[in-house]
Amino acid sequence: MRIAIQVRNADLTEELREHVEYRLAFALSQFPEHIRGVAVVLSDINGPKGGIDKRCSLRVRLNGRSDIVIEETEADFHVAVNRAADRAKRTLGRRLRRPYPLRSCHHARGSTPQAL
Repeated sequence: MRIAIQVRNADLTEELREHVEYRLAFALSQFPEHIRGVAVVLSDINGPKGGIDKRCSLRVRLNGRSDIVIEETEADFHVAVNRAADRAKRTLGRRLRRPYPLRSCHHARGSTPQAL
């Protein structure tokens, strides 16, 4: 699985990069045939001010289905990545259990088929 990582307003240490790759590979390991790739954006919203401002945004690109987008904001990048990876796993599991494509039954209210 391809994982692309971008960082904004922070440094991507080797340890953080390895953590992101490991957590996502582990969380999504049940679904490799459904995933084209994962894009991760880590950003420090407030910069050096601190606080709950470390955001992890994930985009899981799926084969034949719409992408899954997850965002988590925490005080630490590791926690944000862990929570985002867990949510991505749960969301992907639910999405794959649904019949695809979903059929829409949008009928105008009160309209019925007319006999010829």
